[in-house]
Amino acid sequence: MMISRRRAGNDVRVSFSALIRLRDEDRHVLFHTPNRPGSFNPPGGVYKYFVPAVPVLDDLGFRPDRAVSLAEVMRADLRGFLPASSVGAFLRWFSIGAYREAPIECLHRELAEELAECGLRELLPVASEIAFTHVRSVVERSVVNGPAPDRPYRQLRHFEVYEPVMTGPAAVRLRRALIEAGENDTVSTVICATSEQIRHGRSGTALLGGHCGYLIGDRRYQPDLPMVR
Repeated sequence: MMISRRRAGNDVRVSFSALIRLRDEDRHVLFHTPNRPGSFNPPGGVYKYFVPAVPVLDDLGFRPDRAVSLAEVMRADLRGFLPASSVGAFLRWFSIGAYREAPIECLHRELAEELAECGLRELLPVASEIAFTHVRSVVERSVVNGPAPDRPYRQLRHFEVYEPVMTGPAAVRLRRALIEAGENDTVSTVICATSEQIRHGRSGTALLGGHCGYLIGDRRYQPDLPMVR
């Protein structure tokens, strides 16, 4: 059940995210996704907007899309519904970067949150020192089912993939520690997946989320997994 349920026929769901590609040769680090138990995804997540953006988004008709059980966690996420007529203006606003997180800001926040969730708080000081470089951007335009099969809606999702700059000791230490965690059977919250496993959608018993595909290219190989409601 969503906090915002109104989905008019001309509405478009938008979601803008930054992801981290952290790899060693063909081993990609993935974190367990608590709201999709048993599945793993790249570190990273949806950009946050700041308070001064609220009147801008209100003028565009933006309506947040929040799971009731995760309302606080998802507060100020750039994930929601827009009238189709506002999408162009929304994209222009996002491209300017005003009143929202910058990519590195988003990545540092998401990485810190997810390291804590994974029980790896000892890496937090190292993670805050990481610099990132842009790998690729992927735009998804699709039609998906709404609350019922006969209520589809359009969707626009933007994924930006970054990877740590491996020229300093902090990045090297973080990569080494996370690869070791992913290979350690006693650490259930981190895995390492190869490109072939990403294409297949599984690493052992672990399900791999659809946007894992953007770590290795510009296409997804698996559909989205449903969130816990």
